[in-house]
Amino acid sequence: TSTMNSKASSGGEEEASAMRTKTLGKSGYSGEVKRGQTVLVAYLIATLELTFLFMQIGVMPYLAKSLGLDSVGFGYLQTTFGVLQLVGGPIFGRFADQFGTRAALILSCASGSAFFLLMSISTSIPLLFLSRLPAVFMHGLPGAQKVITDMTAPSQRAGALGKLGLCFGVGIIIGSALGGVLSTKFGIFVPIYVGLVGNLINTVIAMVWIPLPKSDHHDKENSNVFSIREILRLMKFPGVMEIFMVKVFAGFPVGLFLVMFSIISMDFFGLEAVESGYLMSYFGVLQMVIQGLVVGKLTNHCTEMTLLRLSVFVFAGVGLGMALMRTVWHYCIVAMPLTFAFSMLGTITDSILTKAVPSSDTGTMLGICASVQPLTQTVGPTIGGVLYKQFGVSSFGYLQLIVNIGLFIYLLKSKIPLREMKNQ
Repeated sequence: TSTMNSKASSGGEEEASAMRTKTLGKSGYSGEVKRGQTVLVAYLIATLELTFLFMQIGVMPYLAKSLGLDSVGFGYLQTTFGVLQLVGGPIFGRFADQFGTRAALILSCASGSAFFLLMSISTSIPLLFLSRLPAVFMHGLPGAQKVITDMTAPSQRAGALGKLGLCFGVGIIIGSALGGVLSTKFGIFVPIYVGLVGNLINTVIAMVWIPLPKSDHHDKENSNVFSIREILRLMKFPGVMEIFMVKVFAGFPVGLFLVMFSIISMDFFGLEAVESGYLMSYFGVLQMVIQGLVVGKLTNHCTEMTLLRLSVFVFAGVGLGMALMRTVWHYCIVAMPLTFAFSMLGTITDSILTKAVPSSDTGTMLGICASVQPLTQTVGPTIGGVLYKQFGVSSFGYLQLIVNIGLFIYLLKSKIPLREMKNQ
């Protein structure tokens, strides 16, 4: 039915657009330009928010240490942040669906400002934990994803979402570098002040350049933002649960490894803090190259299911590589397919999942998708710590290999019922 509907609607759209072009002439074009500008602003907001976030991630361990927090306490601090982001993701998505993307992005940037403000006055450990609270609503990336899903045609969605990976790469590189330089040159609190000012500027950008939503957003005003039932309802759409499970499990073992990475890079690879920073920047560059050049090209040529299978297959290979790696150079090689598989899996599953639910629910869906990473950050330190202590680094690789071989066979064998399969 969906193809017939889409044919009918596209026929209707053609007629309507012909009428519009006759009457309005250039306004269709200016609408396109406006949409393009809004998408660019969304990229900018996401890039800035991520830059400031990575800036404070670099400074955080030193700040915590200076306040007398040990590594276990620091683990709790990370977990607190993870839990808050996990809880906040779906709620933020529902907020975006109900009140529009503009309100959601303003909320995200304002929360970022509060986050850095509280952090800048953190003179004690309780205050430092308190400064994590605004993280509940700090979701610039899902906010930007929502802008993009609203503003792009379904056929261009995967490519446009993929470009957000560029923002992520830029954020990692500039944020890690800036955080290091500023804190070394001017002291530990300077990156935090920069983050505070930056987030305030970001809030203004969102207010000024993201357009107000059309009034159709308010048809669900009566339903509650904090509704679990709403979120579970989305999982019942055909194929959504299956794809979501693949999204969660395919990258989970590598996710555990990455959560433990600061410890592994010291113990296993024997790196200094500066070298760890360089390694993060290398990851950022990889992410930019792969998202910018590879993912977009592939999404134009292959169906999304093919690409999903490919990313799971590559993930299995990454597992084998991780099980065998011994030096940091091995890791730099493994990082290439690793970044590819992560980027591809993220982009494709987000694209498939937003198309599998009604357009009025894409925000909630993106919020649920965004909570996958905090989920790893929440349970990661515990599970990852046990794996690392008991079985060593190679255990992450073997787990990755086994999980993804299983998923690959599942994806080949099963017919996942999805509404929009071919990427036109």
